[in-house]
Amino acid sequence: MQVHQFVASLTFGDAIGNEALYIQSLLRARGFDSEIFAESTDSMMSGQARALEEYPSLSSPENVVILHFSIGSKAASLAERLLDKLMLVYHNITPAHWFAPYSSKIAIQCLEGRAKLARLRKRASLALGVSEYNRKELQDLGFESTGVLPLLFDPERLNAAAHPVILEMYDDEMTNFLFVGRVTPNKRFEDLMKVVKLYQRSIDRKCRLLCVGQWRGVERYYEDLIRLADDLELRRVEFPGHVSTEELVAYYRVADVFLCLSEHEGFGAPLLEAFQMGVPVIAYDAGAVSETLGGAGILVHEKRFDEIAELADLLVTDGGLRERVVGAQYRVLEEVLARDDDELLLRFVDEAAAS
Repeated sequence: MQVHQFVASLTFGDAIGNEALYIQSLLRARGFDSEIFAESTDSMMSGQARALEEYPSLSSPENVVILHFSIGSKAASLAERLLDKLMLVYHNITPAHWFAPYSSKIAIQCLEGRAKLARLRKRASLALGVSEYNRKELQDLGFESTGVLPLLFDPERLNAAAHPVILEMYDDEMTNFLFVGRVTPNKRFEDLMKVVKLYQRSIDRKCRLLCVGQWRGVERYYEDLIRLADDLELRRVEFPGHVSTEELVAYYRVADVFLCLSEHEGFGAPLLEAFQMGVPVIAYDAGAVSETLGGAGILVHEKRFDEIAELADLLVTDGGLRERVVGAQYRVLEEVLARDDDELLLRFVDEAAAS
């Protein structure tokens, strides 16, 4: 039996791509032939995936295909047509309305993804959400055999050396607010900027906002954010774009607060990264955020920007509070790492193969 993975895109630094690589290493260590097939692969991941068009020559009813599903794609269309056993890993689809004002292409892909997901309920041997939030959506769509496979991540990845230039640039007397994630409308970067503006105006002018992530495909949204920064007269908001692992580690090292005000999250891998890097988290309760936090961090249920700014100031100035919050985050991370999710994945593969 061979176990292969399909992704729409294998992109450096992307949570789905990181998980696919981790799963591949695990499967190969257990003796499986395992390749990643991608519709597109960025230059930084060259050689780590094969073209999706190559897969039909390997297709077999004895194989298991793991389809990472987050948007309408050729990968999903191919998986629907094959005779291989299909194990769906659902990473959630952002509702199309978030993208409609900025990218008709992505909005259409989201709509197509929703339609495709509904059709796959008859095709998938097993449908897994990366969170209970996602699993429930699968169940509500009529998938009969569902489960939760928490997003698999390699904690060793962030043990890389921090980029010295980033440390030199930002490890100073200023308070650094950090958010890591694609610059997309559902992440609500506007709200991050409004909180930091209030912080600068009412608490401490010596702070900056660091928004780490790419905006490819939604350039109009990025341009709107730059105009908003000008309108707010917001000082020191920076969008470094796509960064290397060493640069990402450095941004976490210099961060004082990780602030997430996203309104749609199917999991939220950077929340756990912030836990790992000892950065206290303030996050808005949307989607699977509370599930990911596991009771740690500071979860806010309303977007009262002035109160969020004051909470951030307490985390910066009250050493005891910061220590308690970070300590709770470490304990949740230890629980996550203590789970045997590797064996859980292999049991799910066996279940899909036996169907």
